Amino acid sequence: MRLGMGVPKTVLAPRREARVPIEMAVQISGHAEFPETETTFTENVSARGARVWTAHPWKAGAQLILSTLPGSFRSVARVAYCQSVRGTGYAVGVEFVEYAGTWIISAETAT
Repeated sequence: MRLGMGVPKTVLAPRREARVPIEMAVQISGHAEFPETETTFTENVSARGARVWTAHPWKAGAQLILSTLPGSFRSVARVAYCQSVRGTGYAVGVEFVEYAGTWIISAETAT
């Protein structure tokens, strides 16, 4: 066995933009096993993503649709991670892939 050879470790890059802690009502849909639309809320948001609470586990890399309630923001988003939160469901980090409408934080705020 050679040292240093094995499974490569994932290195997390530092966050490029600030997250703003804000609870905003959203709807998410597109789960492979649970086809209904879920109304839930965010924990924090940025110009490029959000952390969303949900009742169901999501697989990293899965795509979903996220829409703000009320508001005009709608996005196809990629699941970056899903963490089980004891007794409350799951915290899901999403990255906005394609989006339209307005969100609380503009891209200029994130730079």
